[in-house]
Amino acid sequence: MATTRKSRAKARGTKAREPKTPETRVAGERSLLLGAGISAVGIGMYVPFSLVFFHHVTGLSFALVGVVLTVTGLIGLAFMPLAGSAVDRFGAKKVNLALYAVRAAGFALYPFAGSLPAFAAVALITALADRSFPIVQQSLIGEVARGAARDRLQASLRALQNAGMGAGALLVSGLLALWGTGAFTHTAWGNALAFAVAGLLVSRVRPVRGAGAASAQRAAAGYRMVLRDRPFLGLTAANFLTALGYAALSVLFPLYIATWLHGPDSLTGAAFTVNTALCAGIGVLVAGRVRRSGARRTRSAALGSLLFAAAFVAQIVLGTLRPGQSVTLVALLAIVVVYTLGELVHSPSGGALSVSAAPEAVRGRYLATYQLSYSLATALAPSLFTGLLALDGRLPWAVLAVAATGAAAALLRLERHLPAEAVYAEPPAAVVAGSAPRGVEPTATATATAA
Repeated sequence: MATTRKSRAKARGTKAREPKTPETRVAGERSLLLGAGISAVGIGMYVPFSLVFFHHVTGLSFALVGVVLTVTGLIGLAFMPLAGSAVDRFGAKKVNLALYAVRAAGFALYPFAGSLPAFAAVALITALADRSFPIVQQSLIGEVARGAARDRLQASLRALQNAGMGAGALLVSGLLALWGTGAFTHTAWGNALAFAVAGLLVSRVRPVRGAGAASAQRAAAGYRMVLRDRPFLGLTAANFLTALGYAALSVLFPLYIATWLHGPDSLTGAAFTVNTALCAGIGVLVAGRVRRSGARRTRSAALGSLLFAAAFVAQIVLGTLRPGQSVTLVALLAIVVVYTLGELVHSPSGGALSVSAAPEAVRGRYLATYQLSYSLATALAPSLFTGLLALDGRLPWAVLAVAATGAAAALLRLERHLPAEAVYAEPPAAVVAGSAPRGVEPTATATATAA
């Protein structure tokens, strides 16, 4: 009997020390990451100055530029489902390269678009590419990586994009200080060059062998398949609740600081600086720690949502107490740290979860649907936040805290309905063999993926 107990204990110890499956590197991974970083520099060179940028590049009035950008942006949203269909028909890599080419051509032409029709035409083409790009980028991750490599790429891409956008904003600020508003024209051409170089780098990326094997199913499958997948629609709805929190930093933070806390504008700049520095500096480290913990993607994404909720509750406390300016600064920066940690924990897991829950044959359509949760949150955030803020400065944070908590609860509830390869970065042997462990059951999505 004693020998039997020792044998069992030894077996348990051996199982506990069983090495994890090593993460495979993606063919052309460095090129993919470098391309994303370079294109992010280009984005950072114009996004913070978009109205001013296009006004000086084209010579049109601010009012006309604003109207054109709004209309073309809305048309770009309507184009997103077509982008998903294009990914399913032609593959994510080909569509990704096409979008880089369109963006490069668009920015090269902006300095010559001095009339309203010319600017509207170039802005429309560029907006279609810009709105569709996140869908295609996510699909490309699914096409070139498997398992935990998807989580790693999600984290690395986000860190590089934050760093690149920050570098782009600093670069154009320096150019403006040297050459004045005339630097905007050179910035447009710099953007075109950045997107062209990024496209050349991404062309070196190689999809995982077997990716695209389900192409025969793509023509037959449509958005009806997505609409029938209730777990994935639930995942999309949960992400919408979290995406409202992502929009808070750029929309709600500045208004809240100025109108409710009555703080200086420098507090907004400090909050953005801390967020960008943390995302670029420790994003990969935090995501790697979460990945190596073996946590299910649903649970790590839920943890990120709860960290968001904690930051929002802290804003309510800060807005109730309204301490002195120095205390407010320290408290606000601490809240931004918690908020950013939530972002760093949620983003890689949530992104990999959506990519892995989408059947390969219709991944583009699935991710186009999922991306609508971000786009809708971004579109609704300004009116929602300003309306709630007009009633009470703490009210929008209360709504966001409830939304983030609800998202976490929804993710945990959906865990047993999503395919195992989505919930786990590295599915346990029992799942691979077809025997799902407690908490993960085979679904229609999993069956479609296997097919």
